[in-house]
Amino acid sequence: MSYRASFQVMAVALLAAIVLAAPARAAAPPAARAESPRDALEQAQAKMVKVYGVGGVQGLEGYQSGMLISAEGHILTVLSHALDTDYISVTLADGRKFDAKLLGGDPRLDVAVLKIAATGLPHFELNDAVAVQSGTRVLALSNAFGVATGNEPVSVQHGTVSVVTRLDARRGVFESPYHGPVYVLDVVTNNPGVAGGALVTRQGQLVAMLGKELRNTLNNTWLNYAMPIAQLRESTDAIRAGRFVARTEKQPEKKKLHPMDLERLGIVLVPDVLERTPAFVDQVRPGSPAARAGILPDDLVLLVGDHLTQSCRTLRSELALIDRDDRVQLTVLRGPDLTTVTLEPADEERQVSP
Repeated sequence: MSYRASFQVMAVALLAAIVLAAPARAAAPPAARAESPRDALEQAQAKMVKVYGVGGVQGLEGYQSGMLISAEGHILTVLSHALDTDYISVTLADGRKFDAKLLGGDPRLDVAVLKIAATGLPHFELNDAVAVQSGTRVLALSNAFGVATGNEPVSVQHGTVSVVTRLDARRGVFESPYHGPVYVLDVVTNNPGVAGGALVTRQGQLVAMLGKELRNTLNNTWLNYAMPIAQLRESTDAIRAGRFVARTEKQPEKKKLHPMDLERLGIVLVPDVLERTPAFVDQVRPGSPAARAGILPDDLVLLVGDHLTQSCRTLRSELALIDRDDRVQLTVLRGPDLTTVTLEPADEERQVSP
């Protein structure tokens, strides 16, 4: 057993001792069961996709998993560095490959929705997802380690839900923005490519989405977990309806003649040394609009209005679409909390443009 895997087993053993805050609703029997567990598994695998994007620093892989959630090609997956590109591709279970568009994502849940140009696809119905109790036997479907590249079925791991609890974990030095209910699993799911996969019952009913690699803050061990679909459904529906729309970084035709910028707001970001450096605030100029609005060093800017800012560069691009005399609404992540503030331009900057 590897060093990481041994810690994973320890994590499950420790977490199994947690007292459940509230019992979950048991999985209801499906209206029409598959003929056998094998049929149920094959039907679930047909609804899974392999997502390919861009890699990152420190050897971060450029692939992950996803699940079809509509016959028209909507895909639920995790919001990650792999999607920070204009060239996302998706491979279906039958081997067909499509270019995918990022419709948007909710950084509070690490959830994203992609769209491919296809119809008549097998898919999970989010409204039919079920909740399960600890001890429930489950299957974890994902493209672990990127093994499947064409029409090969995604990997399947079977195990049980060890405990149902609230997430208190961290990824690297950053706390996870999601602190809702999770299923802690006795399945080793914190491997490359697993994030965005599906957790289903042995009858093929959708239960949850497999999360990113995380460490437990209490014992510094790796955590195998999945986020209940009930926690993701509202944001997923909102993204499909047009909220959290991702903009491309280059839209020169839409920039204002006198655009807003970070200097006018009084914000200094951390050095932009990477292609996708997160938009962390390094300094706030005293007396500036940012200072008056309560922006603090170490805040992570997630949204300008309702548009994602996935990097320092995209934050500057979004500000360029706002006139320097207009108010700016920012949503920042401060520790585990999200805070939305409105920055008013300085009085001397409220001038009629020539």
